[in-house]
Amino acid sequence: MKLKLTYGAKNAEKPILSRIILETGVIMNILEGRITPKAGELIVDVQADREKLQQVITLLKKEGVGVKEIARFIEIDRERCVSCGACVSPCAFGALVQKPNWEVEFIEEKCVGCQICVHACPFGAIRAL
Repeated sequence: MKLKLTYGAKNAEKPILSRIILETGVIMNILEGRITPKAGELIVDVQADREKLQQVITLLKKEGVGVKEIARFIEIDRERCVSCGACVSPCAFGALVQKPNWEVEFIEEKCVGCQICVHACPFGAIRAL
């Protein structure tokens, strides 16, 4: 599950994430982040079952971190998509691939939400959620 974590000035410089990883044993991968001494925002992929995920979310909230579950980052409008492939090569994470029949396929678990594909699509067929 991907989570968007929002840090405020009170907790931006604390090692909250590393403490929670050590305490729970849950593996987390930071996909994107913007941190300053006053605030921050991270997108993390939490590799855990639902029970452990809830434990992580509870601990983060207890530390004053805003938590939002991210189900999906983008959506492809199949009516507008002509499978031109303009979105495929800019995607550094392989979340968009062109199948042998030329149809563009979105592999959700590889998406990090960078939205490069949204800007690359000349037909406006991809939108950020």
